[in-house]
Amino acid sequence: MTYTQTLEYLYARLPMFQREGPPAFKKDLSNTRALMEILGHPEKRLRAVHIAGTNGKGSVSHMLAALYTARGFRVGLYTSPHFRDFRERIRIGRALLPEEAVVEFVQRLQPHIEWIRPSFFEITVALAFEHFAREGVELAVVETGLGGRLDSTNVLTPLLSVITNIGYDHQQFLGETLPEIGAEKAGIIKPEVPVVVGETHPETAPVFQARAEAMGAPLSFADRELHLQTLHPPHPLFGGGRYRVFHGEKPWLEEVSLDLGGPFQFQNLRTALEAARRLDEHHPELHS
Repeated sequence: MTYTQTLEYLYARLPMFQREGPPAFKKDLSNTRALMEILGHPEKRLRAVHIAGTNGKGSVSHMLAALYTARGFRVGLYTSPHFRDFRERIRIGRALLPEEAVVEFVQRLQPHIEWIRPSFFEITVALAFEHFAREGVELAVVETGLGGRLDSTNVLTPLLSVITNIGYDHQQFLGETLPEIGAEKAGIIKPEVPVVVGETHPETAPVFQARAEAMGAPLSFADRELHLQTLHPPHPLFGGGRYRVFHGEKPWLEEVSLDLGGPFQFQNLRTALEAARRLDEHHPELHS
């Protein structure tokens, strides 16, 4: 099986709900858990940050991965979708997943895939988690796909959970109201695992607070914790902004640069920095 043939095999397993609508949406994690068991539970060997949200989760994921890579850690990054190459979804540092690793994994798992009948996303998560565990990443930054509670990535018990923001997305699967959608995203909050929420919204903040309290999970809202003072405004397309960061009223970072353009990157940067601050606080071994 060539790399191209392998991708064709994977794409043929795109979720049925993309073709047939909500009735075909699988509402449990049984397929992913079955794959994890077959693979020897790589998800249990990962030290991860798990990131959900309506917008910004990809940017926050890349920011966190870049930060901890710059600190000298071996960082795995799982995101979706890809733009040109499937392997963009799974990388360690700057290195994309090798083509031969994709082919080997699918060929090895093919009998189980035919029996379990997992989706494209479930197979991809299993591939990412095994690759990260096998390569010994020191931190895995993992972005959810659809929702949170029932997302294939939610077999993780991370070091930190992050929810960027909540808006109206995939309402046919996640709910009609912001609190309903928020409850699905809040499903990534795990017992006693700290959680960062990017933005305080009057309709969803009580949902996150209730879930965090029920789980005994320390909760912080990035927009309440950090204030960014603009030193140099960014270009709207090319970024280049520079900021001084305050935690409360106390200076925390003298200067941080952002090279991403777009109107929401300021909020994404604040969320990523709060996530890093909480990781440093709860896992000082990751602070260098």
